[in-house]
Amino acid sequence: MIRAFLKERRSWIVFFVAIQLLALIIGYIDSAGSFRSVQYYVFLSTIIFMVFIYVRYIKESRFYQCLEEREDDLDVSNIPEPESPFEWIIDNSISNQIKRLKHESEQNLLLLEQEKDELLLWIHEVKTPLTAMHLMIDRMEDKMLKSQMTYEWLRIHLLLDQQLHQKRIPFIKNDLFIERTNLEDLIFKEIKTLQSWCMQKGIGFDIDLEIKEVLSDAKWLSFIIRQLLTNAVKYSGSSDIIIKSYLQNEQSILEVRDFGRGIDQKDLSRIFDKGFTSTTNHQDSSATGMGLYLSKKAAESLHIHIDVKSKLGAESTFSLFFPKKNDFVNITGM
Repeated sequence: MIRAFLKERRSWIVFFVAIQLLALIIGYIDSAGSFRSVQYYVFLSTIIFMVFIYVRYIKESRFYQCLEEREDDLDVSNIPEPESPFEWIIDNSISNQIKRLKHESEQNLLLLEQEKDELLLWIHEVKTPLTAMHLMIDRMEDKMLKSQMTYEWLRIHLLLDQQLHQKRIPFIKNDLFIERTNLEDLIFKEIKTLQSWCMQKGIGFDIDLEIKEVLSDAKWLSFIIRQLLTNAVKYSGSSDIIIKSYLQNEQSILEVRDFGRGIDQKDLSRIFDKGFTSTTNHQDSSATGMGLYLSKKAAESLHIHIDVKSKLGAESTFSLFFPKKNDFVNITGM
């Protein structure tokens, strides 16, 4: 800060030095006066000027020091009261900008909230004809056409469901209800939803649940498992998907293992990033890069850790590590 202050007052210092040099030159040339007296005057004035510079630095730097150290937020309460006219100009400018930014932020939040509400309303309205469409598909006699229509219906249903949960993610903590959740009922419900797709691809399920119940939010846990199963079915061929749960170090673990195309090792650290699809199959236009991202977000709120192991072209295993009983104090306190 002292270096910045001296640089700011550089013109003053140069001007003072020039005046002192001028006085020395005049005292040296003018034989009528005493050159020693001029030297004494220059010495005293230099001392006084240095003290003056130090005092002004202490007085003026306090305001700018606070500006430099303050956090980049909209709180101006930690800025000291301005004392000089220039400090008042800066303070007024900052205050006016912050008022404008706060107003714009409030307006943007209102618009986003309105957009979210409109989108949620639209999704719920679309679900009505979607349900009617499913009933009509069930009455179709052509099995081949019925299978194809059911698959396309399922794709729309899953995309709408993903969009719905994406809008709810920011407010997930207001929506959590921790209870004993039956894993078997939840998993079989999600498998039944994907049944037509699995039949079309020749995919089966090998289920072994040693742990039948976990403490979690049923709705959001269902969403996480739905995303994992959807990915497993989507990227698997005609093979079984293994689902098992077990207890390890007093911690419940649920695994979903598929024998599909797998994940490249260089992609493992990025698969939960928003919008990331793949580097090996980058031309896959059906991937949105949102399913695993939303699953990770929901899992973090439930204190569930998701671990991934994969071999490219062979298999992928997604493991859900549920929190231990003592850790649920943090969740139930929400």
